[in-house]
Amino acid sequence: ESDHTLILGWSNRIFPILKELAIAGENQRKPKVVIFSEVAREKMDSEIATRAENLGKLKVITRTGDVSNPADLARANVAGAKSIIILDSDESGDAVIVSTVLSVKSLNANPNTRIIAEVDDPHTAEALESATNGRVISVRSHDIIARVTAQASRQPGLTAVVLDLLDFDGDEIYFHTVPALAGKTYGDALLAFNEASVIGIVDDKGVTSINPSMKTKLTATTKMIAIASDDDKVIYTGVREDLENKKFKAGAPIVRKAEHILVIGWSSMGRSVISELAAYLPKGSSVHIVAQNKFVDPAELASLKFGTVKMSYASVNGDIDELIAAASAKRYNEVIILGYRNAISEAEADAQTMLTMLQMNMLFEAQGNNVEPTRLVAEILDSRKVELARVAAADDLVVSDNLAALLIAQVSENPGLAPVFEDLFDAEGAAINVKPIEHYAPLGKEIDFAELVAIARAHGDSAIGYRVASDASNDGSTGVRMNPAKTTVFKPAAGDTLVVIGNIE
Repeated sequence: ESDHTLILGWSNRIFPILKELAIAGENQRKPKVVIFSEVAREKMDSEIATRAENLGKLKVITRTGDVSNPADLARANVAGAKSIIILDSDESGDAVIVSTVLSVKSLNANPNTRIIAEVDDPHTAEALESATNGRVISVRSHDIIARVTAQASRQPGLTAVVLDLLDFDGDEIYFHTVPALAGKTYGDALLAFNEASVIGIVDDKGVTSINPSMKTKLTATTKMIAIASDDDKVIYTGVREDLENKKFKAGAPIVRKAEHILVIGWSSMGRSVISELAAYLPKGSSVHIVAQNKFVDPAELASLKFGTVKMSYASVNGDIDELIAAASAKRYNEVIILGYRNAISEAEADAQTMLTMLQMNMLFEAQGNNVEPTRLVAEILDSRKVELARVAAADDLVVSDNLAALLIAQVSENPGLAPVFEDLFDAEGAAINVKPIEHYAPLGKEIDFAELVAIARAHGDSAIGYRVASDASNDGSTGVRMNPAKTTVFKPAAGDTLVVIGNIE
């Protein structure tokens, strides 16, 4: 095979990756994927048949061998691959990833062949990219899942926005040079496309900036980074001078009060999630962790410290009375349910998570137990369980294998997206935010999206959509309107939010 996508290694991310590559390959003549791993070929074929059905015309070929051995790897035609994805097996860690990168380099010296490596350690990721002159693009799945889980707990609808950006269905991110914008500013560009939402630029030196200063000057060769339903929808419709000259009064700053979070379940992911949350939680905030002692050592919970956040924990047996005691002890702002990913199998962890979701919703509905209804965010490890999890009901579901897979698939098809996602999902810089609509516009008064974009611009934000609370179902994914036309009119109501790219408040 040649001109194929080569996947090295095996993990649960492989199935959603194949599904996304199948969608991306719909417009290609003969899309091909070769999977090379130490797993027996019969097992790979069987699992793909049951977990990644309906791949359309995507041809999938499996081979068994040692991914870190160049002699074995030569059978996968590394030199003929258009892109190479190296997966973390979840057990072997970064050492095997580094060895595999070296094997790939020994067989493919073409600097244009993109290599996407899933890496856990940020120092390893930086070293790989530096040592290969940027040829290796690192994806830190663990960090991204933690970041999205943390932010989803604070911002209803955020998960749906992230998935819309990352999958190959719906709106995607495109790069366009627009000479007509030469001499204009980034702020001007935000309103210059009726059917596309601008989120950043690539300057003449090739540097990617997401939500740069509104005063940033553009040239004839500046690439605009925009969200659109298709490549041909990024059409320049002119600077909106009617809105350029209008003065908008920015709304009052969002005042955040101390937040109290209940975490049920624990794993290494929990430490990362709370670390992300701690950076944004106001003074006086607290996190209480409830974990079953048969899965988690109480000593691990006792040693947790995250800045000024007050930490407490309960090591329990799993009885419903223990859950009632924890949930009724305080008025919580959010409940986060994490899978016991380090202690039991993926299937068992998801089953435990869904049971906890059902129990919490039962407690929310019951009378007289002092458990108040609270926003519920749950982590699901296997994307096949999503529909079942929605029956159990959560405000937001963070589907771990899907989230990482979508990111990997996008970057393998378009390496230019790597710095965009790095900026969006990095702890520093711009981020996707879902903010109360009243921060930007009065409630009950019709407004078109162009005016909302202009108001957001006055705040230093790039608006990309909004969420209608009354349309949101129990999974939290509906109600989001990504990249509406600038002429779209809607009437903001209490609970509605504006989706923007900007600094986290």
